[in-house]
Amino acid sequence: MPTEILMPALSPTMEEGTLAKWLVKEGDTVSSGDLIAEIETDKATMEFEAVDEGVVGKILIAEGSEGVKVNTPIAVLLEDGESADDIDTSAAKPEAAPAADADKEAASEGGSDAAAAPPAASATPAPAAPAAADGSRIFASPLARRIAADKGLDLASIKGSGPRGRIIKVDVENATAAPKAEAKTTAPAAAQAAAAPAGPSADAVAKMYEGREFEEVKLDGMRKTIAARLTEAKQTIPHFYLRRDIQLDALLKFRSQLNKQLEPRGVKLSVNDFIIKAVALALQSVPDANAVWAGDRVLKMKASDVAVAVAIEGGLFTPVLQDSDMKSLSALSAEMKDLAKRARDRKLAPHEYQGGAFAISNLGMFGIDNFDAIVNPPHAGILAVGSGVKKPVVGADGELTVATVMSVTMSVDHRVIDGALGADLLKAIVDNLENPMVMLA
Repeated sequence: MPTEILMPALSPTMEEGTLAKWLVKEGDTVSSGDLIAEIETDKATMEFEAVDEGVVGKILIAEGSEGVKVNTPIAVLLEDGESADDIDTSAAKPEAAPAADADKEAASEGGSDAAAAPPAASATPAPAAPAAADGSRIFASPLARRIAADKGLDLASIKGSGPRGRIIKVDVENATAAPKAEAKTTAPAAAQAAAAPAGPSADAVAKMYEGREFEEVKLDGMRKTIAARLTEAKQTIPHFYLRRDIQLDALLKFRSQLNKQLEPRGVKLSVNDFIIKAVALALQSVPDANAVWAGDRVLKMKASDVAVAVAIEGGLFTPVLQDSDMKSLSALSAEMKDLAKRARDRKLAPHEYQGGAFAISNLGMFGIDNFDAIVNPPHAGILAVGSGVKKPVVGADGELTVATVMSVTMSVDHRVIDGALGADLLKAIVDNLENPMVMLA
């Protein structure tokens, strides 16, 4: 039977993507592992490999198509002896994408999810993508869903034998009819939905500005994802904020000395490199703060995986420097430069910008004195870094002097870190930056 190639979930948060370019055409023979298309996600453009082998019988989604939902058939492979006449195009109609979290099973690091689902002989459209009683996605081929609907079967009660537990034709043919479980609607859920405020519609906002000249800018995938995730973060994470001033004179002097010694190796350390190292070591000094929120539990991390916000055109990335506590300043510097460059080129793989327990956002280079950042879930906190400015300070002996002072604000998820624990973490960061030689011990 012809095999559908499905729009892959290239990251756990991907719900839809743009089929940027086909690398094959109808009639081409492909093998498992061959590159067949380029897919644009909300974060990057990634190459998509074939999982099965065969001949490209039909391309169902044209290149350049935007908003293609995950698990939508995009092409059909034919095996030996099959022809394009065997293809049932009704099975290729796009279906609603599942929620991002439900696609985690189908996601892999730069991988794909193309399941072999045989087409139906009937032209009846497949039923909508089913869901279990708890709201989680049930993975089933279009043909399996049609057969289940005809036989009155509840897909939630059927164990799939296809790739990643996907329910296929043989599973529903061998199943016996059982009454479908009715979805439970609870009053609290309804109340919560009713309580969620809805902003004015796009048309309503546009109407406010009738007669005024403006340019309408279409949202791309990255901007939609940033808007959704940060709105969710601000609404659901109980933020609190801790602020400290850090005197940088010792660090700037130490950095200048190191850079002179490292110049023959072509290494130039930035203040941001020291901040990454200071945060990483502080997470080891205060291990209870090195944690992430996981819904009904907290995960305490062993290594210090630090995410750093990188501004790119139209949005931002937060690449993660894993095991930052174990790496030298020069290694962190080289890795950060590489990640930042590939972030701006949108060439990062999903595993390079997912994860981490704590983040850094540095706007000091833009002349910002201080600001409050939004925690990026599942992180427990984020350090907002301002610029270093010369200010009058009172010295240890009470004398008035001038020092280079950097203001930082740590935004914290109160579900993971309480006030005293957050204060301990911030103090450890400050101590590391004001005594930089300790970080090399």
